[in-house]
Amino acid sequence: MSKKIWIIAGIIAIIAVAVWLFSGNKKEEKVTFETEKVEKKDIQTTITATGTIEPVTSVTVGTQVSGIVAKLYVDYNSVVKKGQVIAELDKTNLISELNTAHANLSSAQSTESYEQANYNRYKTLYEKGLVSADEYENAQLSYRKAKEQVNTARESVRKAQTNLGYATITSPIDGVVLSKAVEEGQTVAASFNTPELFTIAQDLADMRVIADIDEADIGGVKEGQRVRFTVDAFPDDAFDGTVTQVRQQATTESNVVTYEVVISAPNDDLKLKPGLTANVTIFTLEKNGVLAVPAKALRFMPNEALLKEGQTIDDVEARTKVWTLDGNVFKAHAVETGTTNGLLTEIISGIGEGTDVLTDFNISGGENPQEQATQNPFMPRPRGNNRTGNNANNNQQRGNGR
Repeated sequence: MSKKIWIIAGIIAIIAVAVWLFSGNKKEEKVTFETEKVEKKDIQTTITATGTIEPVTSVTVGTQVSGIVAKLYVDYNSVVKKGQVIAELDKTNLISELNTAHANLSSAQSTESYEQANYNRYKTLYEKGLVSADEYENAQLSYRKAKEQVNTARESVRKAQTNLGYATITSPIDGVVLSKAVEEGQTVAASFNTPELFTIAQDLADMRVIADIDEADIGGVKEGQRVRFTVDAFPDDAFDGTVTQVRQQATTESNVVTYEVVISAPNDDLKLKPGLTANVTIFTLEKNGVLAVPAKALRFMPNEALLKEGQTIDDVEARTKVWTLDGNVFKAHAVETGTTNGLLTEIISGIGEGTDVLTDFNISGGENPQEQATQNPFMPRPRGNNRTGNNANNNQQRGNGR
């Protein structure tokens, strides 16, 4: 008798475990939806890059003659005016060359006077038939050569005077001395290239940024676009500028192709200094106050597995649409879209401002409806099942051929 009781009790226990496995362990599932209002927003697209700050106009001052630097009249940060003497070279050799040129000119002029008088004599004798034509032409030729020598000597004087003038170095513009490359007593040689003496910036209140833009982004950069940049020297300050030039020449370094973009950088407070590195943000797209929705609202698609009792789907044939939940009805709205930056998308028509559109959903508390039909009830399951709608939405989209 007791054996039968134990058998019956075992059967009852097995039935109870089976019932518990198939139904008793399931929790009630809860689906919640996320919504966003259709409202006016600012849509912006930006490109980031780095660049170097430099003066809009800067001039490198050099010398066209060789010599020893005799005197310097300016130093770093000196404010100079156009035509102001900023340095002088030793003029001893240059003055000597000028004196030699003057002496050569005087000699050539004396020779010219003699040859002219000689030519006049031969001309008179030739007209009287007292000398041959050959003698007359020789006298004429000598006179012409003497005139040419005078012209050559005169040009030598001008050249010597010009070189002497180059020994006095003046500022070509109004500005500020940024750099000084020589000291008094230093010899500069201008045989093959022009030695650099100073760099002068015209106006430090008018600066620019030369930014290197990657080839993948350069297509979106246009003149006139707004720019904001920062520098490490003033991390709490943001500076504004405008794209003034997009240069066509490419620069390739380590197989990376970039293009130079020139950005204006007003510097009225003189905070920006030449050579600072600028962290640049270029606003390639700006639409302010346009009707927009989050871009993910256009990717949302309800699935019948999500429907609760009494809920239905009212779909429309449209390539682009958003969804609303009106009572128990998921309703699709065909919309015409405009600009997008990946996060926000402009709505041109199809739905009104202030409408709540569905963007995402969350499933919590039970099994995913799509998984219940295929999951083995005897397989181990996690204690707490809480999945967000992003992954589920992707699975639904694949199931609907989207």
